[in-house]
Amino acid sequence: MSPYAQKPPPLAPAAQYVLCACVLVAQGMVAAVNLLIPQLAASTLHPSAGELLWSVDAYVIVFAGLLIPAGALGDRFGRKGALLAGLGLFAAGAAVSALATVPAVLIAGRGVCGAGAALIMPATMSLLITLAPPARRSQALAAWTLAAGLGGLAGNVGGGLAGQFSTWRALFWAMVPLAALLALAVARLTPRSPERTDAAPAPFGSLLLVAALTALVYGIIEGPPQGWGSARVLTAFGLGAVLLTAFTVHGLRAARPLLDPRIFASPVVRAGTLGIATAFFGLFALFYVNSQYLQYVKGFPVGLAGVAIVPLTVGMAVMPKFGARWQDRYGIRPVAGGGLAVIGLGLLLVSTADGGTPYALYAVYLLVISAGTGLCAPALTSAVVVGLPAHRSGLGSGLNTAAREIGAALGVAVVGTVLASGTGAGGAGASGAAAFVPAMSDGLRVVAGVLLVATVFVVLGSSGRPRGTAEEAGSGGGADAGNVTRTGVSV
Repeated sequence: MSPYAQKPPPLAPAAQYVLCACVLVAQGMVAAVNLLIPQLAASTLHPSAGELLWSVDAYVIVFAGLLIPAGALGDRFGRKGALLAGLGLFAAGAAVSALATVPAVLIAGRGVCGAGAALIMPATMSLLITLAPPARRSQALAAWTLAAGLGGLAGNVGGGLAGQFSTWRALFWAMVPLAALLALAVARLTPRSPERTDAAPAPFGSLLLVAALTALVYGIIEGPPQGWGSARVLTAFGLGAVLLTAFTVHGLRAARPLLDPRIFASPVVRAGTLGIATAFFGLFALFYVNSQYLQYVKGFPVGLAGVAIVPLTVGMAVMPKFGARWQDRYGIRPVAGGGLAVIGLGLLLVSTADGGTPYALYAVYLLVISAGTGLCAPALTSAVVVGLPAHRSGLGSGLNTAAREIGAALGVAVVGTVLASGTGAGGAGASGAAAFVPAMSDGLRVVAGVLLVATVFVVLGSSGRPRGTAEEAGSGGGADAGNVTRTGVSV
């Protein structure tokens, strides 16, 4: 009998902690480099402004573009193996970045790290879902969501401390032994997941999806410096739209597609995907302006600016447990909608901050945002994952995490564009501090407005039921889908 047909051993608490630590590290590197941009600009690499931008965003582009294919690879070849391969790529990319002598090598290393993170994130969620008992799957999702949320904060803190006490290279060197230790712990503590699908990873569909997301994210990144109406940006968006259309058509016609577009016939899956993107749209817009506000307006040193965002950990640490419990009792709609609305309120509060705002009051505003994020994230994650059968959970978790990264990229692009239009230089430098406060206020209000409008669609969409989606998607796992929906999630 295949070992994958046997009942796996229960997931030990130590293994759950290790999986969540992998998530924390992968998500943390999304934001860690942001606080080191001044140091990179003054380094012997002598990067141009565009190369600085790509040193931050190469990670996000590869991360977002490969998430769904990486989830499918984990489903096909084994989630534990995919996680170990991801940690290996992550360590290799960090070493390449640490050894960089020219900007191109730094950017390439960041891209390799992003490929590793794309394998890590869906594999960890899949292992938690498939190995946790049905009665504890909501709690397992809450733990994964907490780790993903805290990763952005850990990246801010780690990047700030590296900039304060060492060099930018130290951040990358630290990732090499950390990834190796996590790989050793995964190999020793984590059992293999029981389900495997016979479906191929659909290489043509993967190519179309990666190319489409790369074109769209490229357009988002280049929009502020090049102009949203420039030929380069419009071409990128047009190419992305064409490739996404081709991906959809291919998915509808292929016998075993990478992602069956029919899963989005479920209002719950649509609402969950939109809600996840919306929450991280707001959260990463905050991350983008926070470090600049604290350094340029409040005069905080880089290390203190990284630590000063720690209040965001409080709500993310406390609220997911309540969110999972309330979700089991009341369903997805009130928990997801309420949490997103609280995030929007918090962003509006932060938009009132200026040079005279005491940090204690600013920290309260951060607590409001963190409470909303911690409340809605488990429900939104469940909405996406329960729409697929258990043996396709890697694909569902890849979709979930891709929505996070795409939302994050959009949030940075939107708030950065408003900042640039208000300051003429994106708020960078002491000379732009006077103009930064009103530009930050306008940017966060725009982000909050978009978030609250999207919240309405999430609430309306989350009135559907996920079980039918899993059955209609035709992945051959109707029974498995029923198992997933028996996590206590009601709608």
